[in-house]
Amino acid sequence: MNVDSIREYCLSLPHATEDIQWGNDLLFRIAGKIFAGMSLDPPHSLSFKCTLDKFDELIEYDGIIPAPYMARNKWVMLERLDALPGPQLKSQIRISYDLVFSKLTKKLQTELAETKSTKDNKKNAAPMKSRKR
Repeated sequence: MNVDSIREYCLSLPHATEDIQWGNDLLFRIAGKIFAGMSLDPPHSLSFKCTLDKFDELIEYDGIIPAPYMARNKWVMLERLDALPGPQLKSQIRISYDLVFSKLTKKLQTELAETKSTKDNKKNAAPMKSRKR
């Protein structure tokens, strides 16, 4: 995966937003909470949250290290974007998103779910027929 495909995938997740912070780092958030961050300066790196078991497994891979400043929270950093195959990387980003989402307040989770279902209902609604006058 490359910078553009990772960005596209992260933004495809429900309610995901992006912003640039700390110089030239592209951050992906759900309800203001970061679930992934990517350096836009070469060499590109990517950080995300993972489960305790996966954290221990991933840091054994070549090119994956405990994320600086965030390792205590079980974040890893890919020193290069090809450190994991595309499907596995997407899966890990989704897990990170889900882990961060699960830590949001129940009220906020419900509000986001309602907003999503409202949008889905509008997308799936049959087109309105014009009335004859």
